[in-house]
Amino acid sequence: RQGSELSGWAMGRWTYEGIDLNHNFADLNTALWDAEDNDLVPHEFPNHYIPIPEYYTFANATVAPETRAVIDWMQRYPFVLSANLHGGELVVTYPFDMTRTYWKAQELTPTADDGVFRWLATVYATSNLAMASEERRLCHYDDFTRFGNIINGANWHTVPGSMNDFSYLHTNCFEITVELSCDKFPHASELPAEWENNRESLLLYMEQVGDG
Repeated sequence: RQGSELSGWAMGRWTYEGIDLNHNFADLNTALWDAEDNDLVPHEFPNHYIPIPEYYTFANATVAPETRAVIDWMQRYPFVLSANLHGGELVVTYPFDMTRTYWKAQELTPTADDGVFRWLATVYATSNLAMASEERRLCHYDDFTRFGNIINGANWHTVPGSMNDFSYLHTNCFEITVELSCDKFPHASELPAEWENNRESLLLYMEQVGDG
């Protein structure tokens, strides 16, 4: 009702309980990196299928019911490929989303599977009509076209407790984030065009599940 460009970036971001679902998953990164620094990986601390910390499972932990439901879903079904869809930019990000240097807002923080993640992100970005358009304009200030419209999430801005990092470290699912439109709240009349921009990208991305 406020108009697609007048509501602000934070509109709709938090749940009724005041929880930001985008930062609500267990931080497994810090535990892994601390174990690596102390030479505990992989014999004393795993570098995949990392268990959820006990504090996160307590009834009084600040974990949204939506987050708990998604984690339960992940644990019941062994997903290997995933994507979550965001709005407000035109770029595909890939793990890690959290910077390894905890006080840095931006820092290139690749996973051990960086080549695979870059490929998955590139598959989506190069087949997305809006991202690949020669007439494309910048959404805001960042020129992601210089990087092929993909970027390591932590190298853009750090996101502790992201679903991408949690999926990768807890369940071995390779997950990317697709910022699929400059407009966070497109009008209903614009939805067919948004679908056309992303249809082939979604299909090609799903086909990557057959590759190893």
